[in-house]
Amino acid sequence: MAAPVILSSATAVPPRRFTQEETFALIGYTSPRIRQIFLNSDIDFRHFWLEPEGFTPNETPDQLLARYRDGALHLACLAARDALDSAGLAPADVDCILVASCTGYLCPDLSTLLALHLDARTDVQRGALLGHGCAGALPLLQRASDFARANPGGRVLAVAVEICSACYFIDHSMETIIGNALCADGAAAVVVTCPDTQPEAGSAPRILAFQSVLDAAHVDKVGFEQRDGKLRIVLASEIRDLAAPIIARCLDGLLTPRGLHKRDIAHWVLHPGGRKVLDRVSADLGIDENHLRFSRHVLRNFGNMSSPTALFVLNEVQRSASPAPGDYGVLLALGPGLAAEAALLRW
Repeated sequence: MAAPVILSSATAVPPRRFTQEETFALIGYTSPRIRQIFLNSDIDFRHFWLEPEGFTPNETPDQLLARYRDGALHLACLAARDALDSAGLAPADVDCILVASCTGYLCPDLSTLLALHLDARTDVQRGALLGHGCAGALPLLQRASDFARANPGGRVLAVAVEICSACYFIDHSMETIIGNALCADGAAAVVVTCPDTQPEAGSAPRILAFQSVLDAAHVDKVGFEQRDGKLRIVLASEIRDLAAPIIARCLDGLLTPRGLHKRDIAHWVLHPGGRKVLDRVSADLGIDENHLRFSRHVLRNFGNMSSPTALFVLNEVQRSASPAPGDYGVLLALGPGLAAEAALLRW
């Protein structure tokens, strides 16, 4: 059977862009120590679904949910339409819509609302993937691939969207300070299909395999908790030390059975969870810094948008790295669980 193919990808961010200095002041922090954390993050800009003129810290749960609902649907629509346009498709051509998100809850879910806003067919299949955090793009892509394999010729619109500013819990604990210094809003979409014949080599990445590693011993190290009716980030400092070992296990499971080595990978599409995580992964796994330039570019210009971020990196690789026919790529992210998720791509 032909491998699923990513026909197109697209990204979307809110129109308002903030520097780290602006975000530090907007949230209401005043400590020079916290300001230094913001400025040492290797992030220059982030986008948020808010207008600073009407923003006040410590919003109510209802205000935060309204921000999530409005922003997530708007950005999902923008990314979805751009991805469909790039693939030469209309909403009526889509057979399945999948959405990954962790920063809010809606019923009807986002995939249903997105189908309605896009004016998709009334028989379009839908699905929501909740709570996978920064790794959400990978299970999203895997479910899209599953549908494509089961329905050759069917088109899947897969969207990852987060409004992290709807989860800003303002306190002075280190994990919430770090989260507030890193996280941002954005959406990314891909169109996946399993064609009768493979496209010309190099024109679009084929999805060859997936690999997951779940380490339940560290389930409490990253995610969200409910506090005062709001989502508060859980981001333990140990993550920077745990990242490389679990990623190494994931890569071994992905590459070794297929006779591949890290040196065979031309394009590393790594989710940039933060500067220190990227530094540690580069050092411990021996991934050349040149391979991380697109991850660092996305981190510097957009911050960590949780689930869409890895697809932002993929979009940059597609646009700027000019993958050659036959190139291998690895799409990889770390998320709650503690889970490492990876996909093997080939152009």
